[in-house]
Amino acid sequence: MKALVFGLPPDGSGTREPGDELDRRLAKLPFGLHDVDEAKLVRPDWVITRPLLSGVCGSETKLVLGDFDTGDIDNPMAAFSSIPHIPGHELVAEVMTLGPEATGLEVGQRVLLNPWLTCGPRGVDPPCPACQRGDLNLCWSFTEGALGPGVHVGVATDAPGGWAERMAAHDSMLIPVPDSVSDEVAVLADPFAVSLHAIVRHPPPPGGRALVYGAGALGVTSVAVLRALYPDVEIAVVARFPAQAELATVFGAALVLAHEPRLGLVEALAEWSGGVLHAPFSGLPMAHPGGIDVVYDTVARPETLEVGVRVLTERGTLVQTGVHTPGRWEYTPVYFKELSIVGSNAFGIEEVEGVRQHAIRHYLDLVAAGRVDLAGMLTHQFPLDHWHDALRALAAQDVSGAVKVAFGPISQG
Repeated sequence: MKALVFGLPPDGSGTREPGDELDRRLAKLPFGLHDVDEAKLVRPDWVITRPLLSGVCGSETKLVLGDFDTGDIDNPMAAFSSIPHIPGHELVAEVMTLGPEATGLEVGQRVLLNPWLTCGPRGVDPPCPACQRGDLNLCWSFTEGALGPGVHVGVATDAPGGWAERMAAHDSMLIPVPDSVSDEVAVLADPFAVSLHAIVRHPPPPGGRALVYGAGALGVTSVAVLRALYPDVEIAVVARFPAQAELATVFGAALVLAHEPRLGLVEALAEWSGGVLHAPFSGLPMAHPGGIDVVYDTVARPETLEVGVRVLTERGTLVQTGVHTPGRWEYTPVYFKELSIVGSNAFGIEEVEGVRQHAIRHYLDLVAAGRVDLAGMLTHQFPLDHWHDALRALAAQDVSGAVKVAFGPISQG
């Protein structure tokens, strides 16, 4: 079968003659379309699926565009992945083959992927304390059992992802999709679930103010979560591109601001929230008192973290959902205003309005109830063999207007 593989020399499929800096960068990366072995049942309770749409996550974008080549090389997450691998963990698929011990699914059924390679998929029994609690993202067994190192499908050699013509998954990892939910809406479940986890575990106070930093997939889904579950909260968004700003407004942001210049951004956020600015000898001013209760930083670059802590209220919270290489930033406001900085890692079993279930199931329920409508967020779809065009759209979002990009099946002809 055909698949996009990271960690092998490109075979030339889908590439072009180098025409600009992006072409030259892509030509050097260990990424491209390859002929690989057919998907196989890892254990008897696994399933073979046919990917219908496979979203491109922000971390995957950074990986295949080479953005992680800068910064420190001692990232401890390297111990929880393996190379080469087939990316793709945001997936809506069709069930093709059931393993002899697989249960709860039918051939031909559409399903969403819960990508975590936890104790169940690895055959680890009894499950670890994290899995027993429903903290699937914190499983203790990401290097144990029947699979090699990998936290989720798409970063593990032994569990290839959805950027392929077929993909295997454990039966517990597949969640049925109602007929009323289209593929284009279903494929957005993963980024929504990531934002849901961050917000319900670190919610804004009633009637408070929240800042969503970044308006890519995690940013606009964060706005959708806040609007659906915390309708009395005012939302400001920092957007880099016009298409993102427009979508953030449609989804319910009260204020959308450009990411640069940062001085103007800090001043506008202080004016919106009632923060009082104090200017240092040089650099950005700090709000004290501040008026923003929670910052959901979906970018997590040094310059975004620096703005977030300066505009937060005293004992406010900055929630980091974005992934980026480390860098220096001025964190003095953290101790001065007694701020909390917390990480948020994807999702697991979440409690929403008294109901405890998988975050992806919450998404499907909210869509079915008409409380969440992410129409317009999936802006671009490309066949697998047009991967070069997909990466170009993501690398030049100011030109393409891309917000969320997904791969479909190989083009016919």
